[in-house]
Amino acid sequence: MHISDSIRYVGVDDKDIDLFEGQFAVPAGMAYNSYVIVDDKIAVLDSVDDRFGDAWLTNVTAACAGRTPDYLVVHHMEMDHSSNIKRFVERFPEAKIVSSKMAFNMMKNMFGTDFADRQLVVSENATLALGAHTLTFIGAPQVHWPEVLMSYESTEKVLFSADAFGKFGANDYDAPEGWACEARRYYFGIVGKFGVQTQAVLKKAAALDIQTICSLHGPVLTGADVAEAMRLYGIWSSYGVESDGVTIAYTSVYGHTRQAAEKLAALLREKGVPKVALDDLARDDTYECIEDAFRYGKLVLASTTYDAGVFPIMQDFILRLTEHNYQNRTIGLIENGSWAPAAAKTMKALFEGSKNIVFTDTTVTVRSAMKPADEAALDALAAELMA
Repeated sequence: MHISDSIRYVGVDDKDIDLFEGQFAVPAGMAYNSYVIVDDKIAVLDSVDDRFGDAWLTNVTAACAGRTPDYLVVHHMEMDHSSNIKRFVERFPEAKIVSSKMAFNMMKNMFGTDFADRQLVVSENATLALGAHTLTFIGAPQVHWPEVLMSYESTEKVLFSADAFGKFGANDYDAPEGWACEARRYYFGIVGKFGVQTQAVLKKAAALDIQTICSLHGPVLTGADVAEAMRLYGIWSSYGVESDGVTIAYTSVYGHTRQAAEKLAALLREKGVPKVALDDLARDDTYECIEDAFRYGKLVLASTTYDAGVFPIMQDFILRLTEHNYQNRTIGLIENGSWAPAAAKTMKALFEGSKNIVFTDTTVTVRSAMKPADEAALDALAAELMA
């Protein structure tokens, strides 16, 4: 990726990975981004995953064009960005490491040393002058680790945003759906719990003239894409509604609860709902389902009663939502039970600690198989969701 004559991309694409962080499916691979600013002084910005240390150091050496780096700036200590710090130190023994105090503590845990003789500790508003380019550091705690810094380069108006504004997928994958789809799944899966902290950083960013965003995962954002990314992050981090629509997330043992979910989806579409996402929690990607639940303003949960409670996959889904601070939504419930339906009561209780959750007056109870009365109840639920 070309950024400018002075700011050069030295990251790598990972095509072998199946699960990012051991849980997120990444069929299009993953990018580990790193950058070099070449000026009177040379700063390398972040490392890459351990498996790509050789490729990264080769890229860094090429970008420096015969010169030696003066600094390694560590914005974020997560292992996919920090694993090669020790190798960098060994390769470039005169270079300083620039990072937060907490990051150096983490380095000691990771490498057995905090590189005390190489440290340059920085915090909020500290600057690093490189010549024509100057980095100003921005504290970004809990976006999504506590030690995180971002930095702003004022000459070319570039925000180096750490993991914020990242996305799933290798950079050589031309995603037909654009940046937002996998950035949304990335945000709600990884950063989503920390909306308050993200809002605080967005307020700082609003005071800057940002023309380019260089994150640690995904493409470099420029032009209108910067404004759109900021807009979406504002919605996501405030737990606002991005799109008008309804998500129906269901679990089904013998297919009858699925039939109820499908019938409701058909009714909503007939009534003109612009988007109905129908998610099978047992078969669809979990974080795609979480993405849908956060994207739209209304959610319907349809589940079988199981062990006098709720089906385990549904319980896990709700716990993942609440752990990510799910709020400001309307929720409808469909339950199925052959002799003692209890799923709706259990699902509702799981949201007791959530903010601004409104449940529909209509709860649909199916006893084993769908009947005409159940279809009438589903129609009433659809009408209420349309209100």
